[in-house]
Amino acid sequence: MKKPRITPNDVRWMNLLSATLMLALALLLLLALLQWLTRLPQFAMAGISVHGDITHNNVLTLRANVLPRLSGNFFSVDLARARSAFEAMPWVRRASVRRQFPNRLSVTLQEHQAVAFWGAENESRLVNHFGEVFEANSGEIERDDLPRLSGPDGQSAQLLGMYHAVKDRFAAIEAAPVTLELSGAGNWRLQLDSGAAIELGRGSVDEVSARIDRFVRTLTQVASRYGRKPNSLESADLRYEQGYALRLRGVTTATEIKKKQG
Repeated sequence: MKKPRITPNDVRWMNLLSATLMLALALLLLLALLQWLTRLPQFAMAGISVHGDITHNNVLTLRANVLPRLSGNFFSVDLARARSAFEAMPWVRRASVRRQFPNRLSVTLQEHQAVAFWGAENESRLVNHFGEVFEANSGEIERDDLPRLSGPDGQSAQLLGMYHAVKDRFAAIEAAPVTLELSGAGNWRLQLDSGAAIELGRGSVDEVSARIDRFVRTLTQVASRYGRKPNSLESADLRYEQGYALRLRGVTTATEIKKKQG
């Protein structure tokens, strides 16, 4: 019986080194081939397909503004940079960008939906339905009945939530808030479409809503005592714990009318 032949250690190491070098050479050749392929003109960025919301941006404008800011080809283009370029366009809230073989980008856009103005009367910033503040050309807004919200920076979502709550409640007296303000001290104040100014005081949505419910539930009765209707309201102060004070158009009194609960 023959004994198995034992390969010397130096021969085994030479074989291993040879195999390693061959593998490294093959990888280098493959890498060079891939680099050559990626530089072919067929993979140069040729265009962008745009999907989703494009109410305020047309495809030609988007391409003209974004393509010059991109570099590289299908394989090397920076998708994060492309997304940022699209999101820098007016009205674009979010962009999703992916490669579309062999030489295009596919982009899906979500635009802001303006639901209110933000800030002082002379400001043109807007609030979307997520409560986020954004800048855009206010002349492109389709609606002409947007309310104006104002308050400390970073509180736009809170103001939008309060606006929806108070709007629903004032609808009971056929009135609508046109401005809602949150002061730095935390006081809420609004103006109705009739011009009436309402002091709401401090508190959460539930606390402020409870005061408004009490007010709109009894306003018709109180105004009728003076031969007036709810639309004759000039101002109201709801900061009283057990009632409210109001002023009615055409009613001349030395003191404000106060409605007590109980």
